[in-house]
Amino acid sequence: MFDDNTILITGGTGSFGKKFIDTVLKNYQPKKIIIYSRDEYKQFLIKKQFESQKDKLRFFLGDVRDKGRLYRAFDGVDIVIHAAALKQVPAAEYNPIEAVKTNIHGAENVIDAAIDKGVKKVVALSTDKAVNPINLYGATKLVSDKLFIAGNAYVGNKETNFSVVRYGNVSGSRGSVIPYFKSIIDSGIKKIPITDFEMTRFWVTLEETFDLVKYALEHSKGGELYVKKCSSFKVTDLALALESNCELEKVGIRPGEKLHEVMVTEDDSRTTYEYNDHYIIYPNLDWWDNFKIQDGGKKVKKGFRYASNTNKNWLSVEDIKELIKEIKIVY
Repeated sequence: MFDDNTILITGGTGSFGKKFIDTVLKNYQPKKIIIYSRDEYKQFLIKKQFESQKDKLRFFLGDVRDKGRLYRAFDGVDIVIHAAALKQVPAAEYNPIEAVKTNIHGAENVIDAAIDKGVKKVVALSTDKAVNPINLYGATKLVSDKLFIAGNAYVGNKETNFSVVRYGNVSGSRGSVIPYFKSIIDSGIKKIPITDFEMTRFWVTLEETFDLVKYALEHSKGGELYVKKCSSFKVTDLALALESNCELEKVGIRPGEKLHEVMVTEDDSRTTYEYNDHYIIYPNLDWWDNFKIQDGGKKVKKGFRYASNTNKNWLSVEDIKELIKEIKIVY
């Protein structure tokens, strides 16, 4: 899939982008990888990190809000990974129009540029917060997901294909709770704030997110929403895995925060199929043809719900301790 293709990743200087670049350069032979982002300093750091393979990399300064810049960057591109977004929940609540401009209008621009420039495959990264959203960030990502899926109805005779992958906060990344807890412990404080002692989350790694994106690129026919099967853990167990002698202090759920993560809702179950390592939510739209359903799946039961608190697979404190050893924590 990646060999001999030109790949562009929006928001390419983030945690996923760096993992994607590193994995593709180590294991494949792309024509080039285009890093499209608005942060010139982060682009400079990536350029230094991959100095030995700089001939494979191109750096485009630009914002997904700028359709003209996207059209220029998408020239000759085969594959697009759309990772750019405003993701910080409180910031989006305080600056709602900015989140709309990036997460919704930016998605629209990526879709238009991909179709008009003949991009073959587009995968957009989503989030658990887009499921039954209770904050603005989640609401904008829900709209973005629907735009990318509906984009398949507008390609005409073009080959462009849009799909979406959904997962929660990546373990150890800057947006996850692990760096926050670790910074508290490293400062010598043994009291860790827990919003709710019953809170649960899914455990997903950058390697797993890369694998899901790769699978979507290889198998999507246009319109699928892929959900990775993950293990669940209690946030209290995570704190104890990081510091066994810590004291847990209940501080209450913050605005826009959920008690449990949900990846597939009861309403989604009507068009959801289960596969070995993931679920696929197929579109419930007039243009969708059932012959596009991928082989090997089993339709889930009516009313099925995939949530972190009702998951079959759970991590113990000891399991989490071992997994933490394998991840790079980003502050």
